[in-house]
Amino acid sequence: MQNFEKFLLDNLPKSKSIHPTYEKALHEMLIAGGKRFRPALILGVVGAYNKLILDGANHVAFAVELLHTYSLIHDDLPAMDNSPLRRGKPTLHISYDEVTAILVGDALNTYSFEVLSNAPFSDYTRVQLIRELATNGGLNGMVLGQAIDCYFENKPLPIEDVKILHINKTAKLIAASLKMGAIIVGREELAKSLYDFGIKLGLLFQIQDDILDVTQSSQEAGKLTGNDGDKNSFVTLIGLDESMKEANTLANELEKELNNFDENLKNELSPLLTKYINRHRG
Repeated sequence: MQNFEKFLLDNLPKSKSIHPTYEKALHEMLIAGGKRFRPALILGVVGAYNKLILDGANHVAFAVELLHTYSLIHDDLPAMDNSPLRRGKPTLHISYDEVTAILVGDALNTYSFEVLSNAPFSDYTRVQLIRELATNGGLNGMVLGQAIDCYFENKPLPIEDVKILHINKTAKLIAASLKMGAIIVGREELAKSLYDFGIKLGLLFQIQDDILDVTQSSQEAGKLTGNDGDKNSFVTLIGLDESMKEANTLANELEKELNNFDENLKNELSPLLTKYINRHRG
């Protein structure tokens, strides 16, 4: 991921304007770090089959990180989660103001597709990648999940509906990251199976976040914790013990599927995925 971090720093969005803080604000959440989980998934799949095109794949990994970062900025806004902390830093509406945070989110969203359109692959491949990112990050994916999440605050949902919420809000972009890696290396059959694996992985990721929200401090998590009491979180609805059981069931299924990947893919993804599959276990 060291090459990815260098690529990110070399390709931070640039603005030439009279605005005194716009460019600094554009960079702030990107250079604050974060898990870089979605880029790592893309680069892991590509690295398993064709390390020679990893530099080109950085464009795709960066595009997904840009879209993900925009979603975090908007998710933290006063109208949504009203969170003061993200990636261990004050959120943009705290550092600057709400208008700046909204517009920076908008800018990163659109810049992600500009970056993706410049990826050094064929037009056919670029269109496939753009479609995946738009479909899973947009109106029938992450944005839908956010809309459901906000609308049903203080309105408890059945647990199956909560899974639908989080599959859209969290899992689809994780699944798309794995699928986009397979698209880059031209493995269409693998793309479908990796997407299905990613949906399950993304759902586990969200259950783990719900668990960590009540078991970690804000300092440990790098974001505000203990803030999901009004939300349709797994812990709020079924309790910590049942949430742990759900997470353990999914983790065990994912570990089994990971062990059934071909050797190249398993060797490339295991160090990353084993860590994240088990992160709720402490």
